[in-house]
Amino acid sequence: MQAIIVPTDFSSNAYNAAQYAIALAADLKATRLIIYNAFQPYIPDDPELSMAPLQMDINEFRELSRIGLMKMKEKLSPGIPSSLQVEYESEYNIAKMGIIDACEKYNAELIVMGISGAGTKLEESLIGSTAVDVSRLSHKPVIIVPEGAAYAGIKKILMVADFKKVEQTTPVEEIKKILDATKAHLDVLHVEANDNDSEKALEKEKNLFDSFFTNYDVAYHFIKGDNFADVVNAFAIGTKSDLIIVIPKKHSLLEQIFKRSHSKALAFHSDLPVLNIHG
Repeated sequence: MQAIIVPTDFSSNAYNAAQYAIALAADLKATRLIIYNAFQPYIPDDPELSMAPLQMDINEFRELSRIGLMKMKEKLSPGIPSSLQVEYESEYNIAKMGIIDACEKYNAELIVMGISGAGTKLEESLIGSTAVDVSRLSHKPVIIVPEGAAYAGIKKILMVADFKKVEQTTPVEEIKKILDATKAHLDVLHVEANDNDSEKALEKEKNLFDSFFTNYDVAYHFIKGDNFADVVNAFAIGTKSDLIIVIPKKHSLLEQIFKRSHSKALAFHSDLPVLNIHG
C-alpha cells in the first residue's frame, strides 16, 4: 500500500484516528500518509441568518486550517517512524467531497477517520456523520475509528456478511490485501434477523465465498438476533476481534430515510474500528 488519507477537523477524535493510522501504516507497509483538512465558512440553514455578512473571509479560514495542521504536526511527529512520509494538506472544500477528491489527487488506497458516538437514534438521523457519508460515497476502503480506540495490531478480523449475491458484491481483492498484510484470522458472521433466509441458499453463497479464500484462515458463524449492531459488537468482543469489516449495500430512498443502515448503526455504536469496503 502506498498512501493513506487521514481527514481531520482537529477534534480529539481526529487526533485519535491519526494516531491509529500512523500505527496501522507500518503493518500495511504504507509509505505515505496525508493528514487532510477541508475548510469552508459556516453557512446557517436559516435564510435570514445566511444573508448576514460572514465575520471571517476565506483567508482567515485558510489560516486557521494551517495553524490546526501545524499543531497536529507538532503533536504527532514524535510517534511517526522514519519510514513513513507524512504530509499536511488543506483546501477550501466541502469535507466529504474534499476527502473523496483528495483520494484521487494523492492516489490513496485507504481512508482512516474518526467518528463521535451519537447519544440517541434521533441524533444519529439528524446529525449524521462525515465519516458515514464518506464511507457511503467513497470507492476506496474507509476505516472508521471510534472514540478511544487504540491500534494494537490486527490479529483477528470480523467480517459481517449477508451471503446474498456474494459473487457480485464481495470485494475479494481488497479483503485479501488486508489479510495478506496482517496475516489475521478472519471470522465471517451472518446475523439472521428472521427465519426467511433459506438454509440451502445460504449454504450455496457461503460455499462460494469460501472458494474465494481457500488459502486463508477463515471460520463461519451464523447467529439469530434482532439488534444487528448489538449482536455484532457482542460477537466481536467475545472473539477479541481487532477490526470489523462491513460491505455497505445500496438501499432504496425510503430505506435511507426511514431505516438506519447496518453500516451506519455499527459506525455509531461499535467499540472497534469498522472497515467499510464497497463490493
